Amino acid sequence: MSDDKKGLPIESSALSDRGLNERRPLNEDSYLADGERRIFAVADGVGGAEAGEVASQTAIEVLDEAFRHQDEGADIEDLMELAIQRANSSIHQMAQEHQKFSMMATTIVALHLNGKTATIGHVGDSRLYRLTPDGQLIRETEDHSIVEEEVRAGRMTPEQAANHPSKNVISRALGAEEGVEVDMKTLEVEEGTEFLLCTDGITRHISDGELRQLLVLNDDLETICGELKQRCYERGAEDNLTVVVVRVGERISVDRRMGDMEPTITPDMNIVVPMNKEPQQTIVNPPGAFVPASRIAFPGPDDGAQPAVTNRQTLNVADPKASRSGGGASKVLLFLLALALLAGSFYAGARYKEKVPFLASAKPVEHVVAPPVVAVEEPFVKFERSRREVDQDPHAWLDAEKTKSGTADPLASNDPEFLYLYGRANLLSGNADLASRAFSLSIEKEDANPSTAGATIKKEATLGLAAISLKSFKERQNALKHFDELTKPTSNPNSR
Repeated sequence: MSDDKKGLPIESSALSDRGLNERRPLNEDSYLADGERRIFAVADGVGGAEAGEVASQTAIEVLDEAFRHQDEGADIEDLMELAIQRANSSIHQMAQEHQKFSMMATTIVALHLNGKTATIGHVGDSRLYRLTPDGQLIRETEDHSIVEEEVRAGRMTPEQAANHPSKNVISRALGAEEGVEVDMKTLEVEEGTEFLLCTDGITRHISDGELRQLLVLNDDLETICGELKQRCYERGAEDNLTVVVVRVGERISVDRRMGDMEPTITPDMNIVVPMNKEPQQTIVNPPGAFVPASRIAFPGPDDGAQPAVTNRQTLNVADPKASRSGGGASKVLLFLLALALLAGSFYAGARYKEKVPFLASAKPVEHVVAPPVVAVEEPFVKFERSRREVDQDPHAWLDAEKTKSGTADPLASNDPEFLYLYGRANLLSGNADLASRAFSLSIEKEDANPSTAGATIKKEATLGLAAISLKSFKERQNALKHFDELTKPTSNPNSR
């Protein structure tokens, strides 16, 4: 628990889990829960395998960095929107420059609390809910998805949307395009209000009514997170799931909240008893197997296959009855045909007792164990990771490098990347002179042996030199201004 700058205590709890889907062994969700700076967020990566994880982590890290370095009195709404826009640009640039990340994107929903003011930023279909002190649950975000837009337009019912085959197609995400529209909202918060931020791995299994039930009937935030995971597991947990729960001010007891609510018992307040045993997670993915994306943010290639949903006409919602009846009849016919084939196969197998010729003559199959696939980290990703390590704690990075290298003069290195990182660490530590020398040497080494990956390092080192020059210029300007003020003749009213 932490206090915000106006004295209201803030309590939070978070949980993130990969779920039970054996085809998705990686957790592509990321979250931020910083009670000290009062910033909370969840992001759900799109793109499959490593790409979705990189996208969601990038979004969270950019947002975290923005609020770690925020100025006192900054406009929080502008700061949050700019941070999300910057994250979009970073993810889009990586997707454009590296084939490995070409289809990656991420959703994000963020919350900042300042006293009794809440600021919300949102892109995609991750959600933010607000539980009021009197027990009402309000969804503060609107999903940026194809089917939800159809529901809002009145062309589809919520029931149709919940079961539509294109319910996982999102219409807006960070990194999908060069620019993105961010939904921003500011609202006043009463003491005792609770917020719930979550990815669609939660909401695809748990209704709004159940969410309200859990928030109202449980005082402990950690218990709420654990119960949400448990219920998702009981229902298949087919996607990664992440939740962050935040309480502003003192908690309101269950008895008081129930007393404030209307006496009518509604179905969503019925207590659901969870199972005691959690299903075991098993991962049977072979090395190099395709890991499908949890959601779709891009249309597929035009190869003659069924196109991804990119417009409203392809949803076939003009005549829901025709859609349902036709699909249902086809499924029944297919089921009956499959049943007939299965029965025929069983009967033939029972009647035919001889050896099957082509199986009897076949040689035993030799099982060859393929060597494990060793993942090689792409240079760009390695560079980005190293740079973030420097930014997080430049002093610790310098100490660690000194211990690791054991060299008396780091500037004697021939590695342009190391020289750049060494310069960046010194610049952030306040040693501009050493940083300038390191940046210059990095550029010199890269020019002597140019490479594709080194172009990025050279550009960053050049920007570092420019930053030092600009800072030095401003310092000289300030010094000259101060000198002019000191030497400016003063007027004496008594002098003639």
